[in-house]
This record gives sequence, C-alpha cells and structure tokens, in this order.
Amino acid sequence: MKQDEILRVNKEGWDKVAPLFSGVTALPVYGPLIDTEESLKLFDSIDDKRVLEIGCGDGHSLEYMSQQGARELWGIDLSTVQIEMAIEHLKTKKIDANLFAMPMEEENNLPKDYFDIVYSIYAIGWTTDLIKTFRLIFDYLKPRGSFIFSWEHPFYSCLSSEDDKLIMKHSYSDEGSYLTDNWRGKAPIVMNRRKLSTYINELIRAGFTIEEVVECDLAEKYSNEDASFSDRWYSVFRAKLMPTTMIIKARKKYC
Repeated sequence: MKQDEILRVNKEGWDKVAPLFSGVTALPVYGPLIDTEESLKLFDSIDDKRVLEIGCGDGHSLEYMSQQGARELWGIDLSTVQIEMAIEHLKTKKIDANLFAMPMEEENNLPKDYFDIVYSIYAIGWTTDLIKTFRLIFDYLKPRGSFIFSWEHPFYSCLSSEDDKLIMKHSYSDEGSYLTDNWRGKAPIVMNRRKLSTYINELIRAGFTIEEVVECDLAEKYSNEDASFSDRWYSVFRAKLMPTTMIIKARKKYC
C-alpha cells in the first residue's frame, strides 16, 4: 500500500475511533502502567517555552503544558476529528493553541528553528516515514531544543496471549507495515513494526543527539495489584515481564 493510501486509511480510521481515546495516555502519563513525568522528570523547564505536540489528539497533553507555564502551544494531528475535539477541549479550559490537521511526515508551514520543545505521546509510531518525520522535527526545533516521545515498546507487541501463556506471534526483527481490518471494532487501520534500534538510528541520522532511552518498568503504585495471567493487552501480568513503553529524549545540538 502506498503512503498516500495509508494516510487516507489511517485518517478515516482515527476519525472514527477518536472518541474512544479521549483523555487516554496524555501527559503527565507517558504510557500504560509506568511512571509519570512527575517521577521521570524528562522535560526541560517548560515555563515560558514554545512547545509543539506531534499527534496532539484531543488536547489533554497540551493542557498539561499550559499548566506548566508554556508560552505558546502548537499541535498537529492526522485526524480532523481529533483536532476538532482538541479545539473544543482547550476552549473549555480557556487555553489558546495553534492546531492543525496534517500528517506528521509531510512538509507543512510550521515555523522552523522556532520551538524549544517538541514532544509526542504514543503517536510517533504511526508515521509512514520515520526519517522524514524526525528530520522535520529537527528543523522545527531551536538549537539546543529537546525532542521527547513515547511509544509502545517494540518487543511488547511481538507477544500475544494464548491458552494462559504468552507466545511470540512474530519476530522482533520483522519490520514493516501491516493492515488491521477492524481496529477497535470501528475501522481498518495500518500499523507499523519497528525495532528500538531503528528509532535510535533514525534519530541520529536526522541530526539528533540521544540523551536518554527509558525502557519503562511497572510503576511502583501498581506493584501490589493482581499480577495473575490476563488476556488484556495492557495488564500488570504482562507489564511485570516486559516494558509496555519506551521513551526517548533527544536534542538538537547544532544548526
């Protein structure tokens, strides 16, 4: 499937499922069952900074950035419905933001060398062109600006539950896109498999310096919860065995 077709399918899919993700996995939360920004402290000072969110969803992470004192809020998302939800959500909070419905991997009119912080919470993995997305983000940032993103740990999605056991359903080395016919019971959608090393190496190719890679353990607050076998995709049982989430912090150290 060509890139334009994937973007069309995914936009239509996300427009349908958007309400199911309202307020889900938004800062200070980086991902399921892991520590939050209050513990991890990955962001530079947000106060009086210009910030851009890639895959801003319905605006809850931008609300968090506003609460931390950000001077300017910008966000993009492939889904028109997500952007409409973000506009409405932030309006109710009396928060101003510059929001655009656009693919993250395509050239656009966002300002270059402008942002102090670019971030993305469980969205970067949707890109159809990882290196182009990273190069665009590099261009958006000021020198010394930081880029932080979280995404499901690539190994986590290699496993599935079967007969009260976890089994490898595909090779960790098996990279590429694949079609899911009925995602969330709503629509077809195209997902991607990439290794952790692929994300790191493409960041380096784009010009970034890697500052931190976090393979997130189960947060302490969940340690006493039921850890018996569960078929749920995100469960304490699985999160005790492997990270649900990876977080990478990188920096633009030269022009």
